[in-house]
Amino acid sequence: MKALPDMPPVTWETADTLVEYETAVARMEAHVDAMARGEAGEMVWLLEHPPLYTAGTSANPKDLVAPDRFPVHTSKRGGQYTYHGPGQRVAYVMLDVGARGRDVRAFVSALEDWVIRTLSDFNVKGEKRDGRVGVWVVRDDKPLTATGHPTEDKIAAIGVRLRKWVSFHGISINVEPDLDHFSGIVPCGITEFGVTSLVDLGLPVTMADVDTALRRNFDQVFGLST
Repeated sequence: MKALPDMPPVTWETADTLVEYETAVARMEAHVDAMARGEAGEMVWLLEHPPLYTAGTSANPKDLVAPDRFPVHTSKRGGQYTYHGPGQRVAYVMLDVGARGRDVRAFVSALEDWVIRTLSDFNVKGEKRDGRVGVWVVRDDKPLTATGHPTEDKIAAIGVRLRKWVSFHGISINVEPDLDHFSGIVPCGITEFGVTSLVDLGLPVTMADVDTALRRNFDQVFGLST
């Protein structure tokens, strides 16, 4: 999903305080509309949210285990229930998918590749799984499952929406969130797998470290940025 040679570089912005979910969505939608009018360029926005749950377009109400624990926001992104909160790096990607090939599956796969490359900078092997969007880590330090297979935990979620072939929403990587906060939902509708984070894996990684890796590996997958 590389940028075309004549496309301007992608710009980046990092929020230095927690951003309310509705505020973020409003800004993304305004930027996407401006891109569709040719009045704005591609952008990646890095941020953290206060603790909250979001329900994607495929969310099953039964998967909201603790509806009163945190605010619940209905989202137009694809996917099911997910958690956002401090210690989790959210990267909202507003890219011109139309100019990058008009292939939604390839775009989602490229987002997964971006996360996997980023994790590899910290010697973490992230993996894709058929039928499970996101990035997974095999836990050799945990017992085998009841079926005799290695335990796997999810470390990154992906949920995107396209409007006029411009993307918004994006990815979230668990750096050091409170993993107990995920217990209020069935994350992404999957009951047989858990969640993990870089710090949970024993890695003293900071958000700044992750941001540096995201920036470097974005250029490898999507093309140069400013």
